[in-house]
Amino acid sequence: MSQDDIADSLRRQRFENFVAISGCSGGGKSSLMSEMARRGYDTRPEPGRQIVKEQIAIDGDGVPWRNAEKFTELCLSRAILFHNSADASGRHVLFDRSVVDAVTASTRLGLSLPSRLRNAVNDYRYAPVVFLAPPWEELFESDHERRHSFADAVAEYQALMESYPAAGYAVTLIPKASISERADFLVQQFGNSPA
Repeated sequence: MSQDDIADSLRRQRFENFVAISGCSGGGKSSLMSEMARRGYDTRPEPGRQIVKEQIAIDGDGVPWRNAEKFTELCLSRAILFHNSADASGRHVLFDRSVVDAVTASTRLGLSLPSRLRNAVNDYRYAPVVFLAPPWEELFESDHERRHSFADAVAEYQALMESYPAAGYAVTLIPKASISERADFLVQQFGNSPA
């Protein structure tokens, strides 16, 4: 095993407690994250929602319907900020989306994929299992910040189902169930308490 392989292995082990929750837009991730926070888990919000709110507030163009490239760059930067600010000491930290989502969005929108985006996927790692919320049309709602259709959300989900395994992650689907049952499912997967 080379020095680079050893360094890569150690870096990946350091973030075993960083859990990415991703999947279909409008699939109930934010509600699930709120429930996990209520149960005492350390959570990080979805970068895209934050960016859209901020850009609308300042009449900025970094929103997907005005400047998709700027939006994905801002999302990547925010995902990296959340990753860097999280405690890697052993307690689970749950992320509503990850750097993989930002890079996947860039690819799906037909934008260029500079090396810095590929580097981010390799350098900012999460636990080896990623949890994806599947498309759930009954939950999906467009709003002031989510202006895309359910079909767009499904296309996004399908792209994530390919990009996470390509980036070296195993995918586990979050069951379609009540928020409480979904939270119970995650707790069971983690095998321990939040602290």
